[in-house]
Amino acid sequence: MKSRGLMILILLLGAALGWGLSRYAGQPVATTTHTEKTLFTCGMHPQIIQDHPGNCPICGMKLTAIRKQENGKQATADAQAIVIDSVTVQNMGIRTALVTRGPLRRVIRAVGSIEYRENALTEVTTKFKGWIENLYVDTTGQPVRRGEPLFAIYAPELFSAQTEYLLTLGAHDETLRQSVARKLKFFDFSDAQIAALEQTQQPQKTVQVYAPADGFVIEKLAVAGQMVEAGMRIYRLAALDSVWVQAQIYERDLAFVKVGQEATVTLSYLPGREFHGRVTYVYPSVDEKTRTARVRMELSNPDFFLKPGMFAEVQLAAELEPAALLVPDMAVLRSGAQNTVFVALEGGRFDPRAVTLGATAENGMQQVLTGLKEGERIVTSGQFMLDSESQLREAIQKMLKPTAAPPAVGPATEKAALLYTCPMAEHADVVSDKPGQCPKCAMDLVPTSTVAHGPQAEAVWRKQHNH
Repeated sequence: MKSRGLMILILLLGAALGWGLSRYAGQPVATTTHTEKTLFTCGMHPQIIQDHPGNCPICGMKLTAIRKQENGKQATADAQAIVIDSVTVQNMGIRTALVTRGPLRRVIRAVGSIEYRENALTEVTTKFKGWIENLYVDTTGQPVRRGEPLFAIYAPELFSAQTEYLLTLGAHDETLRQSVARKLKFFDFSDAQIAALEQTQQPQKTVQVYAPADGFVIEKLAVAGQMVEAGMRIYRLAALDSVWVQAQIYERDLAFVKVGQEATVTLSYLPGREFHGRVTYVYPSVDEKTRTARVRMELSNPDFFLKPGMFAEVQLAAELEPAALLVPDMAVLRSGAQNTVFVALEGGRFDPRAVTLGATAENGMQQVLTGLKEGERIVTSGQFMLDSESQLREAIQKMLKPTAAPPAVGPATEKAALLYTCPMAEHADVVSDKPGQCPKCAMDLVPTSTVAHGPQAEAVWRKQHNH
């Protein structure tokens, strides 16, 4: 039963490798010497294994060398390494790269929107009731400069204050004059306007109101002839010499975002053009639906290319570690709980190495915490064929391993009875204390000691049955 179960396992593993072995049929996987013994198999029917060359009895294909032994036993040197001749390495398209050490950088990409700076918004209002007689800035989007006239307004209250100030000039009462002058300034009457009033000695019916800051008109709520109340918004101005970019960053990336971090912004309508700024604020809350937090960046905008309301692509570069061990991400074979990298050794040998991965870096690089050393050469292309060969060799080794004599049955060994499981790792939950077939795939059950997932499946079964 054990031999039959292992043969089934060889069939399964060989199915993944069969096309590769048939492609390289006739090319030895390992070099041989006069002291070594080679096993041969069929690329289409890997269950056919013999210790001498020939043709497959099923399809007639030439058998391929897959396994060497010395004096009937496995060589002890580089027990896990796979040996492949140089011609086969080239045909398999195997490429290698060095394990390097360098800065671990991570690029966070997000979508953002361009907005006005909140601290660059200015509202134009009056502190008196009046009627607009002339409107000099009459369109939304018009640029204005600080001190530029926006409109002229007639305000009875302001006219009375001008008359009162002229009366104080004739009274030669300095204290009273200063008091009335302060009243005019409370109405935003400028020093230049007060000086002009002193010179003309005539109160102005209409008074001009000037722009308090540079910017663009983003709101215009008045027309000529309109009456405005004190405090009513007439214009809203926004400076665009710099803008904010609000980006949505997923909470898993928030640990890599810091105030002061450099940000790069690109726009769809300006391909190839990059704008640079810095993170100025990370908002303290996360959206419950999108699981993102807002991150604010400020960018200089002297040419006004960055227009509020636009969408932008944002990149934030973070350096996680100055000197990390790095490998190309394509070099890592991920198979569930274990990650494997093949190390290229001398003489066409390839060693499968279990590794522990860290953070994902930029440019397709991956941090490695354990399992590799700087300067080792690793396989970056063709490692899937090596992995198939490694699994096939392991299965053959288990099949050829002598079967130990069964232990004496007694009270002390009763709990260690032989258990059986499905040879398919996906059906590792199928465990029985007697031979039979898997209820899921109808394959014959094999001893748990003959498959990689067997020990764990056996441990779960014994725990459930208090063995």
